[in-house]
Amino acid sequence: MKKLIVLALLIAGCQSHMRGEIDSKPLRDADGQTHEVQHRPPPLGKGPPPARKHTENSKGKLELLKADQEARFKNAVKIEVKGKQRVITCNSIPDHKVGRFPNKDNPNSISEQDITWKLPLEPKQNDKATPFDLGTFGVGTNGVIFDPQAAEWYLGERDSGWQYDALGGAIALGLDENHAHVQPNGLYHYHGLPDGLLKNLEFTEGKHSPLVGYALDGFPIYALYGNGEDGVQEFKSSYQLKKGKRPSGKGEPGGDYDGTFLADYEYVKDHGDLDECNGKFVKTPEYPDGTYAYFLTKEFPVVPRSFRGTPVEGAIKK
Repeated sequence: MKKLIVLALLIAGCQSHMRGEIDSKPLRDADGQTHEVQHRPPPLGKGPPPARKHTENSKGKLELLKADQEARFKNAVKIEVKGKQRVITCNSIPDHKVGRFPNKDNPNSISEQDITWKLPLEPKQNDKATPFDLGTFGVGTNGVIFDPQAAEWYLGERDSGWQYDALGGAIALGLDENHAHVQPNGLYHYHGLPDGLLKNLEFTEGKHSPLVGYALDGFPIYALYGNGEDGVQEFKSSYQLKKGKRPSGKGEPGGDYDGTFLADYEYVKDHGDLDECNGKFVKTPEYPDGTYAYFLTKEFPVVPRSFRGTPVEGAIKK
């Protein structure tokens, strides 16, 4: 019985809201309504495993696995424009080397997916941002998704508001050098800067970022560098750590605001270069007339945690 309990806790991983092994059928476009994502895992038991009840309340050192393994499957991605949509069909297998999966902190194996996103070709900005605590932010040009949040909360309570930062190092999630790991359904996904993808795109420090991907509201994603008022510059996040200590009552972690939890940070307008969605209106090589664009940053949030436009159905996990 003890072995079964330990196994259930391990399977929870960082994405305990997913379940089953993905059906690796040949890639194909989705039928039906616009703005659709296909994930077709067969049912497994009565639902996802229970959340892990963590009590850590301070940052640790983020340990990354060396990305020296070839993925067992071949990368497949297709990005095309159809009418007023940008259709991205992919298997979420990376085009670069990965860490060893499964591993002691992530017991999941990479497997092919069958995913189609239909994004608006001309997305619109909203005055109010749309935040999310679980879900897919976007997809890289290589077809690997950005899923920045960890399904890990203090004492395992999602409603507590104390969600762990996947890059904070407080809990070990088995991330590789691409700041990525694997969901229980086999989905390889990025939590932070996708180093292997950036290398393949010939990203160069100090030069304008290549197009890295598309957010699930349709706006483009770049990394670190873009056109500023005086030429190319590194864009900085406008988030900073809160001052003081966290609440320490019942169900509260206590301790210093040190980046262990997402709630340790706060957005301060004009503290950096980017808005609360880690984006801004800029001119880029792909959009010479200008567009709203998201930027991956070195500091929190690294990958945006809010949408400026309207995310397509299926992006946010309820």
